[in-house]
Amino acid sequence: MAQTHYLYNIKNPLRRFRVDVYRGPALSMIVMFIFVVLLDLVSPTGFTQADLTYTASGGASLALAAIGQTLVVLVGGFDLSGGAIISFVNVVLATNLEPGTASSVSWVIAGLLIGTFFGAANGLVVAYLRVQPVVATLSTMFVAQGLALLVLDKPGGNVPAPFSQFFLGSLFDGSLPMPLVIVSLALVGWALLKNTRFGTYIYAVGSDRDAAGQRGINVRFVTFTAYALAGTAYGAAGVFLTAQTASGDPLIGAPLLLQVFAAVVIGGTRLGGGRGGCVGSAVGAYVLILIVNVLLVFNFSSYYATIAEGLILIFAASGHSSSDLPRTNWLDLASIWGRRRPAKNQEISVIPRSDKVHGLPGFFQRNADVLRYTMPAFVCLGIIIAIQAGLYGHVGLSYLNSQITLASFLIILALGQGTVVLTGGLDLSLPWAICLSGLLFTDWTQGDAASTIWAIPAVLLVGAAIGMLNGFGVVGLRLPAIVVTLAMNGILQGVALLYCNGTPSGMSPEFVHWIMTGRVLGFSPVSWLLILFVLFGVVLLGQTVFGRRIYAVGNSVRVARLAGVNVGVTIASAYVLSGVCSALVGILLAGFIGQASLGMGDEYLLSSVAAIVVGGTLITGARGKYIGMVGGVLLLTALQTVLASSSLPEATRQIVFGAVMLAAVVTLRDA
Repeated sequence: MAQTHYLYNIKNPLRRFRVDVYRGPALSMIVMFIFVVLLDLVSPTGFTQADLTYTASGGASLALAAIGQTLVVLVGGFDLSGGAIISFVNVVLATNLEPGTASSVSWVIAGLLIGTFFGAANGLVVAYLRVQPVVATLSTMFVAQGLALLVLDKPGGNVPAPFSQFFLGSLFDGSLPMPLVIVSLALVGWALLKNTRFGTYIYAVGSDRDAAGQRGINVRFVTFTAYALAGTAYGAAGVFLTAQTASGDPLIGAPLLLQVFAAVVIGGTRLGGGRGGCVGSAVGAYVLILIVNVLLVFNFSSYYATIAEGLILIFAASGHSSSDLPRTNWLDLASIWGRRRPAKNQEISVIPRSDKVHGLPGFFQRNADVLRYTMPAFVCLGIIIAIQAGLYGHVGLSYLNSQITLASFLIILALGQGTVVLTGGLDLSLPWAICLSGLLFTDWTQGDAASTIWAIPAVLLVGAAIGMLNGFGVVGLRLPAIVVTLAMNGILQGVALLYCNGTPSGMSPEFVHWIMTGRVLGFSPVSWLLILFVLFGVVLLGQTVFGRRIYAVGNSVRVARLAGVNVGVTIASAYVLSGVCSALVGILLAGFIGQASLGMGDEYLLSSVAAIVVGGTLITGARGKYIGMVGGVLLLTALQTVLASSSLPEATRQIVFGAVMLAAVVTLRDA
């Protein structure tokens, strides 16, 4: 049943004052008040005017970004690009601001326009090219991040003091911090927008896109405008963050991604659209800042911050979860691997069995659709290799070995991430699942080869546990996969930092290093092992009951459930497989480097999704083959080698990968 926003009932004006309409903002304000009182009680000096100014300044950029994200969520979308857009605006201003009012005004406007441009680009791709919001904004995220690194490859820049003083100052003799004024102005703008016809359209589109279209609402234009306005809010956040830090940092917006989603759900905005508002999100942003302040007052390590933010995101989102997924019996998890069919609920055979086969079409005719989506990656791979050979000489065994070795990590990740994507989900917890696995492996082995006998299975079990928790959040709590895995990534980051106290220790056994760098018949041992792994992946997804259930769930949860598929267990198993693959990559990556390092899994998030998409897999699920994903991995690895051989900066890789992924989605999407 379509959900209707409460403000649509205009016959009874008192109805707009119902408690449940403003439940989200009201609860957020109550929580914020509780934390202010708590800080006032535990702090030696109480909650002073200085604390108010500090809190107002610390939460303003997050509040502005949360306002932008709220606009996107209200129309039923997601935006992963906000942090990268903020980073790009920050470095542009930090490298171009000059003393004087004219320069400040000009670059503030430029910052807002930059954000609007990226937001409009997101809206164009999502609304008019009909690309999944997660993929579209993930592509924009890495393009913007790459551009930020091109402008400023390390923290630096210079911001005039008057610029910072204006945004961080106060009004009325210091009693009203300027950051609160800026956030309040943004909320006034939201209040004016909300009470217009367009504001009503935002809620209508988020509640039911089809019904809104049938009532004559231009759904595409409303969606496009929401993303564009969100970009404007990100630009404003970037401007304020520049004034706050008085410098530029190309990675300054990255930590905001988890915080922004947490602020939105704390503020009562419903993930999926149609209910909520920007006021609650802004208050939610300040709740997060106050939580961090409480942790500091009680002398907790700052590493707990991401853990708290992840848990808060899960807890707050679970209060208004919605999903078509059924409840599942977690004790049945083993049944999907141990039996070909469930004991009690038989699957329905869609195609009747027959002992006779009449006129089977040829191989190419039978597999026309598969070849259509998988062959482009291999064709482009051949072109890239030909270009490499033409520019840099003969392509020999050494080149092929290096390509396969570098691609080994993504080939493994593609099986786990690809299986999750085939069910219609996405695993954003890969970066820190990889990092934590590498940290555990090197710390437990300390270079001792004998310890690998128990350390490798133990680390793989940790990966399986991570996947199980992701699966529980998606199926058990019925939350969007993007929210669950994003929160899990933040939790794993905090756990990893706490485990190593910010400094990784230990080293990989020489045996694992030899697997990655040694030679057997001209190729590294991992190259030969990959043949077995790829065969396993092809058989798993293409020839087993588990694989058929994965495709069935991705095609339609309802139909799969009616056909007797245990949907919950199938989805949970996909995330378990992804967790195990991430843990295996953490082990091999630590062996390749020789030791684990913080953030060593960050670069594999975009690459894993890009390889899957370039390999012909539909990001919304149900379509794709593992062999095509392998082709996408090899293509991106070869492309990366070409870029590395040129004089282009390293940041261009992120830009190219983001552009290639977006182009592949647009080109290979279903009509």
